[in-house]
Amino acid sequence: MSNKKLILDALQCTETPRAPWLPYVGVHGAKLLDVTATEYLHDAALIARGQEAAAARYQADGIPVVFDLQLEAEALGCALSWADDGPPSVASHPAASCVEVLNLPPMDVSKGRFPVAGEATRRLARAVGDRLAVYGLVCGPFTLLSHLRGSGLFLDMLMDPEGTLAAMHWCADCAIKAAHFYLEHGADVIAIVDPMVSQISVQHFEEFVSEPVSMVADAVHDGGALASLFVCGDATRNLEAMFQTRCDNLSVDENVDLELLRALGRKHKKSYGGNIRLTMALLLGKEDDAKLDTIRCLDSGTGPGFILAPGCDLPFATPPENLCAVAQMNLDPYQREVARQTAQAGSFDWLHEIELPDYDGEEAVILDCVTLDSAACAPCQYMMDAARAAAEKAGVPVLANEHKIKRREGIGVMCRLDVKNVPTICIDGIPEFVSLIPDLNTLVAAIEQRYREKHGA
Repeated sequence: MSNKKLILDALQCTETPRAPWLPYVGVHGAKLLDVTATEYLHDAALIARGQEAAAARYQADGIPVVFDLQLEAEALGCALSWADDGPPSVASHPAASCVEVLNLPPMDVSKGRFPVAGEATRRLARAVGDRLAVYGLVCGPFTLLSHLRGSGLFLDMLMDPEGTLAAMHWCADCAIKAAHFYLEHGADVIAIVDPMVSQISVQHFEEFVSEPVSMVADAVHDGGALASLFVCGDATRNLEAMFQTRCDNLSVDENVDLELLRALGRKHKKSYGGNIRLTMALLLGKEDDAKLDTIRCLDSGTGPGFILAPGCDLPFATPPENLCAVAQMNLDPYQREVARQTAQAGSFDWLHEIELPDYDGEEAVILDCVTLDSAACAPCQYMMDAARAAAEKAGVPVLANEHKIKRREGIGVMCRLDVKNVPTICIDGIPEFVSLIPDLNTLVAAIEQRYREKHGA
């Protein structure tokens, strides 16, 4: 069985001889070529070379073309902020309301970096498409609307539900254009990547997201391909609703229990994927950490339909040896059994060396925002935006700090504050908004209430 057929069969819940392995390589491909992420994402030849190199080195069954959820936003007029070691982030939002989104010019796939992505897809499909499944990743409707509207979207959902739903359908049309674009250039599978849906309730998912996402999946099916829905963050509350969309696969990150995902996948007869720990196992861990976490996933993700994958886009500096260890565990049952007996998880004793502020002794209310990285993760970016806006609006002193778990300090703060999911806002050391972006007024009220409690006002 070819690597490509392995993935396509798994997506259709057909029994496969082993779990397919899909490394979500984005700008990590730039690291393999020793170029910056900015250079990489502007050069089709570099993208194709980097993704092909990653697929070969990590013995992948499938590979994405690019992992850049800002591609559509850029073509629609959003300014981007660029980094050397990560994908860009959205720096401006062209619409002051969901109604204004409807008046934006239609998305044109000849604009922005779409021509670069198209050429990269063509090159990659020509180089590996006969053997590997080439994934085209499109920005999901809710995340795209967040890029266009900004954090005001959460208030729009409450105050203008009809306008929000109309804007969601408009963004679904953009995603359909992007999906057709990738398919026309040689992609085999379309992943609808919508990380922001982990930040909303089941009611809001069903009201605003379910049908627009399903519309994109329908268009992918009409194009003769299969559709995956990929969500970051703690999307547990929305799993059932996400499986009820018309996508063929649901893939999640480490915040979601894989055994629960498997049970729901079997219930709905849908494929599912995940969820190797991105930071503790792959980025900051050693080879044994990667081996043990891969074994965890393979033990939990049994049965037809499971696709082994990291929890999200691989960080730029992920050690290649850790990803090679993942491939070895997946491909070699004997080495997997050896690792069960001999592999030892790395020591994280240094976590206790992280010092926390004296929250009660500080004049200001301290917001500790635990994120993956607000420069590279949309939910993290908009949670940080909310924290900074609330700090400016609150009538009391506030300090808003970001702790990125792609760094040791961030992991330490996360563990010391007993934060279970990212992104999370802690108020004076207490996790208050866990994988849920608060509206501005709610967060300001919580800050001011804490200040009164601390100072007896």
